This record gives sequence, structure tokens and C-alpha cells, in this order.
Amino acid sequence: MKIVFMGTPEFAVPSLEQLVQDGHQVAGVFTQPDKPKGRGYKLMAPPVKEKAQEYGIPVYQPEKMRDGEALKLLRALAPELIVVVAYGRILPKEILQLPPKGCINVHGSLLPKYRGAGPIQWSVINGEAVTGVTTMYMAEGLDTGDMLLKEETPIGENETYGQLHDRLAVIGANCLCNTIAALEQGKLEAIPQDEALSSYAPMLNKEMARLDFTKPAQELHNLIRGLSPWPVAYTAIDGTLLKVHRAVLAPQYSGQPGQLLDEKRFIVACGQGALEFLEVQAAGSKRMPAGDFLRGKKLPRGKQLGE
Repeated sequence: MKIVFMGTPEFAVPSLEQLVQDGHQVAGVFTQPDKPKGRGYKLMAPPVKEKAQEYGIPVYQPEKMRDGEALKLLRALAPELIVVVAYGRILPKEILQLPPKGCINVHGSLLPKYRGAGPIQWSVINGEAVTGVTTMYMAEGLDTGDMLLKEETPIGENETYGQLHDRLAVIGANCLCNTIAALEQGKLEAIPQDEALSSYAPMLNKEMARLDFTKPAQELHNLIRGLSPWPVAYTAIDGTLLKVHRAVLAPQYSGQPGQLLDEKRFIVACGQGALEFLEVQAAGSKRMPAGDFLRGKKLPRGKQLGE
């Protein structure tokens, strides 16, 4: 099938790879413009662009999708189907209606739950036991189109957003493969979303990353997992920021919220239960095992965090 692929980050790369491996004619790849990154603000190509160039697929990086230029490009490419995976742009009605077989999106949740930009993170933050991927026909609303196929997967009790992201990217590619196969065979059934069951997953921000130790340990554990590897949960010790990359529950411990409960293991009391930090990062330092940080700082039992 002749396809135009639209995607930008790492999450979209396995889907592009799958389309090529399945023998589809990927006529072009649309991705966001290169952006400056790092200390030197060097322009960096999106992961999807790099992968498309490996395959020799033409790459298009329009600044806007509504000025008519993108529509002209797409008309010239004449795809039967447009596939969208984490592109980061809203497609106008004229583009959605262009391909005869429609526009299919791969979304990182079990719709209609967790529509929006942060479905994987919020499924972890909210302590979900199961998540997955949904393919859907695209509509003008935000992730509101008719659902096509779903694939579920359990979320590990200590699994981070980053780990789950990488698994769902592969699951999403497989779900996309099955969706297009069903489309070609005329066996694809479109199921409307139940608005009463819908929820929204907004983008994350650094303001939500501060750990409030008056909350239950399980809630904070979910937050730490959901914010790793970005923006990373944090607390403070003597006014100095300390990022917490990994932690586990320590249910056998209890104490005053925010207090250090052990001198050798980085165990901190919460409003209910306690957490053991496994990997931390002080301001201006590299990530390190929490035990190494404790030995270097020689923090006494009873030390108050968050101040």
C-alpha cells in the first residue's frame, strides 16, 4: 500500500520500521523541523527523520500544516493511507480527507482513556495495572476518532515511563501492522469511542515533580516512575535539589513524613508507608546509586528532606 508516514520522536520509529519491513511503499515521511539541543544548541534531526534517511525515503518538515503547502505536497505524493504516530501536529480537515483509505493514528493508551499528549506517563502516575495501544481513524477532535484495534499489556509495579514507552512503541508497531492487514482484507471494524469513559492526559511539567512526603508512599512511587526519565521527581536536602530517578516501596518502615529512616539505605518516611530511593542525582552531579550518595553525604537518621 502507498503510505505517507507522519511521526517525530523515538516512539514512532518502530512503526516506520514495521511499514518498511512489511513491504509497503512509504512515499514520504513528514516530521517536525530540526530543533536546537544540548549546551551548544546544535540543530538535531528528529529520530524519525534519521530513520527515514537510512531507508532513502523523502523527508518533509513543514513549519505549519494549515498554510496549504503541506496539502500541496500530500496531493503530489497521492498516498492511499496516511499513518500518524506521535507527529506533534494537528492535521486540518483537508488533509484528513485526502487519502482514500483515511488517516490512521497509533495512540499509547487504551482509548477512550488517556487522550492527549501524555498517555503513557499518566497511566503510570495514576497507578494503572494495565495499559496498551489503540489504533484509530483520525477525526478533527483530539484523539476522538473511531477505534480500530487494541493491544493490552500489564504495567510492572516498578516499571518507569521510559521502560513502558519503549515497550509500547514496539507493541504499537505490531498493532499498526495488524490494523493495515485487516484494512487490506476488508475486515477492519471501526468502533466509536464512549465519551462517558474518556479521560485526558495533559503534557507534564516540572512543577508537578516535587515530592510531597505527606502523601502515601504508593502515590509518590507512581509519580517517580511516571516522571522518569523526564522531568524527574525531586526533593531537597538543606536547600539543594536532589532528583530521584528510581525508588521502591519500603512498607516495613514508617515515621515522620520526609524523615530519613536509615543511615545506610536511603529510606524516607511518607504520609503512609515509606520509600527507598535507589538512584538519585544531586544538582551538578551525575546519577548515582542512592547508597553511594548517602555514604558521601553522611546524612544522619532523622534528617528531614524537602527543606
